[in-house]
Amino acid sequence: MTAFATPQPPAHSIAGPAKVLVCDPIAKSGLDALRGLGCIVMNDPELAEGTLARAVKDTNPDVLICGTTPVTAEAIEASPRLAMIVVAGTSTEHVDVAAASRRGIFVANCPGRNATAVAELAWALILACDRRLPEQVEALRAGLWRQRDFAQAAGLHGRTLGIVGLGQVGQEIAQIGRAFGMDVIAWSRNLTEEKALEHGCGFCGSLINLAKLSDVVSVSGGGAEDTDNLVNEKFLSALKPNAILVNTARGGVVDQAALLHAVRTRGLRAGLDVWANEPEGHEGTFADPIAREPGVIGTHHVGALTEQAQRAVADEVVRVVRAWAERGHVPNCVNRAVATPATNLLAVRHVNRPGVLAHVFEILGEASINVEEMENIVYAGGEAGLARIQLDKAPSEAQLAAIRSNKHVFSATLSTIARRM
Repeated sequence: MTAFATPQPPAHSIAGPAKVLVCDPIAKSGLDALRGLGCIVMNDPELAEGTLARAVKDTNPDVLICGTTPVTAEAIEASPRLAMIVVAGTSTEHVDVAAASRRGIFVANCPGRNATAVAELAWALILACDRRLPEQVEALRAGLWRQRDFAQAAGLHGRTLGIVGLGQVGQEIAQIGRAFGMDVIAWSRNLTEEKALEHGCGFCGSLINLAKLSDVVSVSGGGAEDTDNLVNEKFLSALKPNAILVNTARGGVVDQAALLHAVRTRGLRAGLDVWANEPEGHEGTFADPIAREPGVIGTHHVGALTEQAQRAVADEVVRVVRAWAERGHVPNCVNRAVATPATNLLAVRHVNRPGVLAHVFEILGEASINVEEMENIVYAGGEAGLARIQLDKAPSEAQLAAIRSNKHVFSATLSTIARRM
């Protein structure tokens, strides 16, 4: 018997050990823990967008674990067995979540597990921009001593740090900023003054005002596609001359053409870990002209890639897989409907025995009434249960009477719920 055997099999009803395909590098501790759960782990971190669909078809996994490899509709539809996709990170924009939802496949992520690592790199970039560290290293390696040229850093204490996106990464960056003695202000689309103050930040209701007030800006939010070019020409023009901009969120959040112009004309310095045109895979050539611009320093999209962060992410991946396998529960699920077309709630108190709910569903099915959501609560002792069934329309009195006619149904009551879609 595997570690997945439970008294009541979960909804996905896997037969035998779960098959897990890992298509990006994760910490060895995570792979070992998955095997310890009884999973059959197929680890191929060299898979890419062009080869993933074939691998899914050939291996027929229950679970696909990915990092940044794009998971397309073709890959999602390649195996009828696939039941869950776990992203070993926060952003799910590289996964066709809509395609997964259409096939009833869970998509989960691991939010916040790498926040400290990303914040550490953001601060490495801020300090490197302020003190021009790459240029200093380059000069030393060329055998040059240029103390006079590099003695003009503005410094950070007492200056203003503006944070775009006060999520978990932004909160970590803010905490470090306060330790440096900076005044920290923040803007997010849904940020309130109370929430900003809770995290020790001044509240900016306008993104442009944040740009005007800041000496340093850290872009740490904006993972969705509708934030493309959030930092645009208007924002960059509002920044103070010689300000520092750091982006560890997503390449598309910053209009790189506008940033390049601002670096050349207004003395801005930029530290980028993410880029608009990153190559596919983990190695290759990189010809983005902004990476060669004086005043711009960069890293290889490694903000989340410390050993500590990768172990934390791997631990969370294992937690998600374990919960799914043992209880049918998916922590951090991103594609469960927030709202449904349900308009009525049918509450059925019943004897906890086989066939009772089948009787209820048969009547609903014959009436073409769809079940949008349901839960079945079992009371202490296991003799009785309460099924709370959300429906897209109300059963008739005759249909309710038919439900109540079963000798194992104590009661069946109907109430109206607000339509949310």
